[in-house]
Amino acid sequence: METIEKSLILLKPDAVDRGLVGEIIHRFERAGLKIAGLKMLWPKKEHAEKHYTEDLAIRRGQKVRDLMIEMISSGPIVAIALEGVEAVELVRKMVGSTEPKSAAPGTIRGDYSHVSFKHADSKSIGVYNLIHASGSSAEAVEEIKVWFAPEELHEHKPGYTKNTIAY
Repeated sequence: METIEKSLILLKPDAVDRGLVGEIIHRFERAGLKIAGLKMLWPKKEHAEKHYTEDLAIRRGQKVRDLMIEMISSGPIVAIALEGVEAVELVRKMVGSTEPKSAAPGTIRGDYSHVSFKHADSKSIGVYNLIHASGSSAEAVEEIKVWFAPEELHEHKPGYTKNTIAY
């Protein structure tokens, strides 16, 4: 069983607008995750629809899907492919609960956001929660394909010492 995996991270327009990109990337690197791919782009609606698939509409409703597509395409984002030991689970733990007001202190959402589902619903907007993180290893594989061409992903070995994780 392979324990080294990749996870997709999208730093959403609110993270970019608030100048949190460097801080968030720093947290992932400090945890020992390596960057396999990184780019900034302003997604068109059609690109966002490839990420927020019809499956989201089935699970959470078409209105939620539409709001998420509108939100993610409202400004520039930073797409990151991170790699590490059980990266998907680690990243999800670091990011915190999807609803920022419920995210624990010490998580990215818990430290930098506070919006509730109730507030977003009252304003008929998507939840501005700074970041998207893949929910499973299988999801990560498919999501990375949406945001990165194979030649945009890089294999490299960071300068680890004997006291860090070996790739």
